[in-house]
Amino acid sequence: MTYQPKSDFMRVMMERGFLADCTDYQGLDEAMSKGVVPTYIGYDATAASLHVGHLLNIMMLRWLQKTGHKPITLMGGGTTKVGDPSFRSDERPLLGAEQIDANIAGMKQVFSSYLTYGDGPTDALMLNNAEWLDGLNYLEFLRDVGRHFSVNRMLSFESVKSRLDREQSLSFLEFNYMILQAYDFMELNRRYGCRLQMGGSDQWGNIVNGIDLTRRILDQEVYGLTSPLLTTSDGRKMGKSQGGAIWLNGDMLSPYEFWQFWRNTTDADVGRFLKLYTELPLEECDRLGALAGSEINDAKIVLANAVTALLHGPEAAQAAEATAREVFEKGGAGEDLPTLTLTTDEIGDGISVVQLITRSGLAKSGKEAKRLIAENGAKLDDAPLTDAGLMIDADRLAAPIKLSAGRKRHALIKRAD
Repeated sequence: MTYQPKSDFMRVMMERGFLADCTDYQGLDEAMSKGVVPTYIGYDATAASLHVGHLLNIMMLRWLQKTGHKPITLMGGGTTKVGDPSFRSDERPLLGAEQIDANIAGMKQVFSSYLTYGDGPTDALMLNNAEWLDGLNYLEFLRDVGRHFSVNRMLSFESVKSRLDREQSLSFLEFNYMILQAYDFMELNRRYGCRLQMGGSDQWGNIVNGIDLTRRILDQEVYGLTSPLLTTSDGRKMGKSQGGAIWLNGDMLSPYEFWQFWRNTTDADVGRFLKLYTELPLEECDRLGALAGSEINDAKIVLANAVTALLHGPEAAQAAEATAREVFEKGGAGEDLPTLTLTTDEIGDGISVVQLITRSGLAKSGKEAKRLIAENGAKLDDAPLTDAGLMIDADRLAAPIKLSAGRKRHALIKRAD
């Protein structure tokens, strides 16, 4: 791709590695260099929090606003009732309206850390597609919108084709999802002048459908831009760890655990992640990413601090680094570690150390906790834990104890006073 962008936004997208594909590089760049371009990304409410896998696109919205354009965060109150089949091997479980609303409330907590909402020309908007999808008349929708979609073409999209090639069922409900998402783009253009949809590269087919529909019905020129689907250098899907999803809500994953995720970045990913997930100058990202030996650990701390400060604030980042230094360098407990607090009723006559390891999130099951102990991977107050049958009583928990799984994952256990 040799195109030299005129607009600040397109330059940032290309230089920092956000750009996978665009429906019209030159057309979008021209539009962005002439004025404010309202732009949306949609988020289906399938969980109570966004996770690290969403962070790339949230950073794209942040850069969009910083370069003088208007971000729209679209909550999928309507589309979540159907479920996006893109590149999935099975149908998503259907959620009720109450659960969807609760998930949206949880997801909204994150965006204000990255975007400025308000009524100004470049202030972000928070919208919910249930506003226009819930009231659709089915027959009118089929006649006015459905007639613009070719089933042959929809079957050719990679997200659908890959499912059918594996001879896995694709329900009519899911097949409608791409029509609803296309309708979202058209409605956002009609109501708010939205001219760009962004998303992961798995959304390409859905985005193209929306562009076609908006052109056909409203005769408006709109654009699509996708980001790469990130994997770490060792092949893992971005945002997953041994303990599960890396949530962005502080009540689902502590700032310390979030910080630790970034501190544990593979050496080969540091430079790339600095460009994507922080606002450090490109030259500094390249310099830090090129460090070798023990010096790369300093770059990882810079990465962890910068990413955590954006989401949870500078004080949380500083506290997480201080806790990490206390835990790893001085062998201390660290007040900011994830903490499990138990009542005396929960402890009873004693609670097994296997239960504590499981309940604190250091292992997913009792079986995994026992294996951790058997393989000498567990510690109690920094001493090797060898007895899987060990019971911990209430007196022992009068002061917090520290449990460790491997060298990098720790939790405090204490008794409620």
